[in-house]
Amino acid sequence: MRDETLLKTGIVGTVIAAICCFTPVLVVLLGVVGFSALVGWLDYVLLPALAFFLGLTIYAVWRRHRRQRLEGG
Repeated sequence: MRDETLLKTGIVGTVIAAICCFTPVLVVLLGVVGFSALVGWLDYVLLPALAFFLGLTIYAVWRRHRRQRLEGG
């Protein structure tokens, strides 16, 4: 996967997971569509997703930095 695509995926995933973790957006949305029973399980999904996307972003930045350093930049 190209570094730019990897970085964009990591940033977008981190932002979406952070918004869903730290604001009641997902809780309200699940309540509106009738899936409020799933609210108790959100922490088991959102926190690992946030950690994964943060790790993906850090990896993409590290990879981009390493590539630029090897190219002489």
